Amino acid sequence: MKEKYYITTAIAYTSQKPHIGNTYEVVLTDAIARFKRLVGYDVFFLTGTDEHGQKIQESAEKQGISPKEHVDRISGEVRKIWDLMNTSYDKFIRTTDDYHVRAVQHIFKKLYEQGDIYKGSYEGHYCTPCESFFTDTQLVDGKCPDCGREVKLAKEEAYFFKMSKYQDRLMKHIEENPDFIKPESRKKEMVNNFLKPGLQDLCVSRTSFNWGIPVEFDPGHVVYVWIDALSNYITALGYDPDGERAALYEKYWPADVHIIGKDILRFHTIYWPIMLMALGEPLPKQIFGHPWLLFGADKMSKSRGNVMYADDLVRQFGVDPIRYYLLSEMPYAQDGSITYETIIARINSDLANIFGNLVNRTVAMVNKYFDGIVPEPVCKEDIDDELKDYAEETVRSVLKSMEDLKVADCLEAIINLARRSNKYIDETMPWALAKEEAKKERLGTVLYHLIESVRILGILIGPFLPETGEKVLKQINVKTVNWDSVIGGFGKTEPGIRVNKEEPLFLRIDEKKKLAEITEELEAKREPEPQKTSQITIDDFSKVQLKVGKVLECSRMEKADKLLVFKIDMGTEVRQIVSGIAKYYAPEELVGKNVIVAANLKPVKLRGVLSEGMILSAEAGDNLSVLTTLSDVPGGSDVR
Repeated sequence: MKEKYYITTAIAYTSQKPHIGNTYEVVLTDAIARFKRLVGYDVFFLTGTDEHGQKIQESAEKQGISPKEHVDRISGEVRKIWDLMNTSYDKFIRTTDDYHVRAVQHIFKKLYEQGDIYKGSYEGHYCTPCESFFTDTQLVDGKCPDCGREVKLAKEEAYFFKMSKYQDRLMKHIEENPDFIKPESRKKEMVNNFLKPGLQDLCVSRTSFNWGIPVEFDPGHVVYVWIDALSNYITALGYDPDGERAALYEKYWPADVHIIGKDILRFHTIYWPIMLMALGEPLPKQIFGHPWLLFGADKMSKSRGNVMYADDLVRQFGVDPIRYYLLSEMPYAQDGSITYETIIARINSDLANIFGNLVNRTVAMVNKYFDGIVPEPVCKEDIDDELKDYAEETVRSVLKSMEDLKVADCLEAIINLARRSNKYIDETMPWALAKEEAKKERLGTVLYHLIESVRILGILIGPFLPETGEKVLKQINVKTVNWDSVIGGFGKTEPGIRVNKEEPLFLRIDEKKKLAEITEELEAKREPEPQKTSQITIDDFSKVQLKVGKVLECSRMEKADKLLVFKIDMGTEVRQIVSGIAKYYAPEELVGKNVIVAANLKPVKLRGVLSEGMILSAEAGDNLSVLTTLSDVPGGSDVR
């Protein structure tokens, strides 16, 4: 019987579309889940969406839709992205699911009836984005200590959870289970900053909004995020304190590891264990708080305009290259960084030059020198054993790193094996051996060892880059994929099997060209800055020189689908202007038109083409209209 392994992500909050930093978590969790399946575990992988709260209600109201319509849309986007990233979750829970709502109501009632929850009122500083109350002393410079945003004073009737009742018990559990919170630095932060100073009772219901799970016995109260969202890890398995234990719950709980972001560590390492203690349920074996993925050196933020989304990156680079970057670039305990330049560098170096090149060269040489038949290794030398030993040590290293959840170290070891195998090619020089018939057996032995290295690499890379692993094993015609075939298993390829035709796994990227394409795409998608409502004087307005220009010529810019190049008669001169409106107009529609031009803008180059002004347009949603005059006016006429 297989040993069980239950792994979860934090459920994604449905306020907005998840960015690539959010997506990292589900890719990381998927890699761990896939690896555990490879090793032989019975894995259950849970993810989903957190769909209640004031922030969601306010967002829906601004859009003029119901909260349910809003969360249906965002939850659908989350699931679409998780699927796009080829994640192998076993269940996707939504906190609006009927079974979850019922179970949460029963959990809340049980905790109330046994005296762990009591009714009171709360007055303090409330941060809507974090959905948290703070005291005066907890604020930092008068703002939220977690996100740095503005807070507002709020007072309302609420139910509270007696956190302090379980504080000593939780401290004892952490002391007796040194791996309960990982990495070690996160554990110290939780103990020193939150547990040792003493826990305050936790607000677990709200009355100032109604988008939440109703408290059954007290109309007007909704269950607050802590009990609602955190309990998904057990309700997804069928837990309900008022019913029989579901088979899934009996089989998989406690969780082997919760994979979460470091920003929600307090909720998972303090609130959640205490809730489970109060319910009389086992605690998860481990909570792993992963670091953040930064855009360069900055935290991703839509307001900063530095957000990357998984679907955009996949369209630009492919699924496995983005999975590779996320998993290889994120350190174990420190924040990682992502930029377009570093993505391209990683793909070109590790995936194209090292890994892909090895597979392509190896399969090509077997096809060229042995008609695609894997030869028998009958002429061994010491250098062959060096490669064999390196490969087997790599397998052991990967297993140990995965036990510690050091995924980036695993990928480094895998790429190093590919690097060592490429060195083996340079050392043995198969192309030179192929020139002498007497060295045919030695050539065959070299290629056999390379095929073995590629086989092990294909199996090891699979949990991290699933499509790549399949492609590698397909090229060398390997059908047995399990841990037994790699652990101490160098030499398990049967001589005589036929490889398939070599196909490039990764192509090198022209950095300059790719960055230009990305820049063009970002410019086309950039939302216009919101208009400020502050008043200006006539002197301010007169600084902008608006003139009528007659369009003499208009054509599409070569290799820039969104740009049009205009020749415009400005009265005393003909100017060239580049405008990103090719989506809305065919060039011939604009020839002969009078357009309004901002004439005193500083000239710039767009995609290397000089632009000497800006054509004014009106935009409403997906529609754009170039501003023109009602009657024919000479080019160069002033607009006032």
